[in-house]
Amino acid sequence: MNHKTMTPESLIAENRRRHELRSRWDYDPVVGCPFDPGRIEECGRFLPVAMVKSPHYSPSLTEPEMDRLRFRHDFEYWAWRCVHITDKVTMREIPFRLNAPQRRLVLELEQMRRRDEPLRLIMLKARQWGGSTLIQVYFAWIQIIHRRGWNSLICAHLKDTSATIRGMYSRLLASYPEQYWDEECKPEFRPFERMTNTRIIPGRDCRVTISSSEAQEASRGFDCALAHLSEVAFWKDSALHNPVDLIRSVTSGILRKPLSFVALESTANGTGNFFHREWLRAEAGKSDKRPFFVPWFEIDIYSEPVGDVEALWQSLDDYERGLWLSEPGVTLEGINWYHHRRREYEDHRSMMAEFPSRPTEAFTATDCSVFAPEAVERLRSSCSEAPLRGEPYGAPGGLPSDLSAPGFSPSSIGRCEVWTPPRKGASYVAGVDVGGRWAGADWSVIVVIDIHADAPDARPEVVAQWRGHIDHDLLAWKAAALAAWYNSALLIVESNSLESEGSGEGQYILDRLSGGYPNLYRRCPTNDCGGRSRPGFHTNRATKAAMISHLISLVRDGLYIERSSAACDELSQYEQLASGGYAARRGCHDDMLMARALALYAGVPRHSEGFKLSRRDIEAILNSGWM
Repeated sequence: MNHKTMTPESLIAENRRRHELRSRWDYDPVVGCPFDPGRIEECGRFLPVAMVKSPHYSPSLTEPEMDRLRFRHDFEYWAWRCVHITDKVTMREIPFRLNAPQRRLVLELEQMRRRDEPLRLIMLKARQWGGSTLIQVYFAWIQIIHRRGWNSLICAHLKDTSATIRGMYSRLLASYPEQYWDEECKPEFRPFERMTNTRIIPGRDCRVTISSSEAQEASRGFDCALAHLSEVAFWKDSALHNPVDLIRSVTSGILRKPLSFVALESTANGTGNFFHREWLRAEAGKSDKRPFFVPWFEIDIYSEPVGDVEALWQSLDDYERGLWLSEPGVTLEGINWYHHRRREYEDHRSMMAEFPSRPTEAFTATDCSVFAPEAVERLRSSCSEAPLRGEPYGAPGGLPSDLSAPGFSPSSIGRCEVWTPPRKGASYVAGVDVGGRWAGADWSVIVVIDIHADAPDARPEVVAQWRGHIDHDLLAWKAAALAAWYNSALLIVESNSLESEGSGEGQYILDRLSGGYPNLYRRCPTNDCGGRSRPGFHTNRATKAAMISHLISLVRDGLYIERSSAACDELSQYEQLASGGYAARRGCHDDMLMARALALYAGVPRHSEGFKLSRRDIEAILNSGWM
């Protein structure tokens, strides 16, 4: 379709077709889903194949007997007959009839369950479609119908949120039909021993525990088979408490067996954080979890009747018309609602944050990154796993300062990644961002960039990177060895950390390196360059402003090639502060970013020379309080 050829008649015809496609999700849960490949038509109903093939099945079963058998194989039917929820419009208790997004999610879960796969899910939530409710009801189905002693954990960013989610389960038990409850005790939660956060369902011996990312120790070592991890993008992230460690501790005890279920779900909270990284891994097929996202236009309540179709079409902007043309699930009624709802927001970015059309919108619209999110994603498209890992050396078996025979030793535990080994005759630049020695400090990073001097139209390209914690003297020689291996690359060392060491050790290291490695970047000590040059690049407010501004332009315009996805994460996590300055998001790092900014600014002449700031520019930056 082309928006220039759209006529009111063609729009109405296409809209009618789309409504017909959407209507297939509006089926009777008693009749069953007609397009589920796991079902077969039997006696006027679409029943699960496993149910019909069961030795207990017979068309002559009584209705209660048929219901009990169907409950084991048909989640949606069980939910309709046994679960009540509060209707958002009338606020009355009604049978739980799944909406279209919930039915789409259940189809995915049932595909995994029918194949006896462990259930693993990562869900990017939109508002008002009941994703968290669906997960908790599915947990209840497993615990009530399928498994005894099958414990579950609910962990959200706040304990109150976890308690609210468990509250759904409490209401489910309170309204559960007596005729379908086979245990001697009535369906309810009861306290479990003296544990304030744990409840047990008597007769089923299933415990349900709540926790939060703020009290991570309470979740460690908990014995469960079901884990509902909610609002993960907002979990506390610090040196002592972070999502990676917490999720590892929770899920490590969950065996990969049928009807085990780990669900990560969250609304977006910017890019580069743990939840965003896990989402990207799932989208790329590198995770054990299935990604699931619901755009705003799949949610029925986001719709307004259309009177004049031609007038509506003429009032739409390019983005809204693009939605109609690119998203077959969008209806004119949905577009009409979206068009009018946007007026409530100051900018489109705020609208996309609340009502995303695509996963990328959900993440980037909630972001305050310095680097344009769409540009970082373009940069990420060229990233890959490094084919070679190991450690550089100056000479086999020699001292660290011996650079007589530089090379590379492959090792699976090495900290140096190599995407492209040295090319004969190629020119390289190596940038070094100096970090700390101990495990909790900033990382030290050495990045090597091929400046492609032999191909004037080619872009600078990251070819290798070392990242780790190491003594500063060993870091200096490690960088020299790697630079020497890459055809005696121009080595640019950020000198601040070394020169600020009160003992003078740092300056001694730089002086020794200057004497041992000939192609070391040196700077002038005064503005008129009248004094002796000094080794290393000094980062101050002015030079950092220039470096970051330069890197922003390179990322925006696609003027260098990145290979490390982790470096793209750092670009995504680099934020603008309220003071106007920039820094890595709390709990994140910017070491790879700064190593690249340094190398690309000071070591790639055809880009950096045309961009370097004048004295007037630098003074303007300093006076503005930018840094």
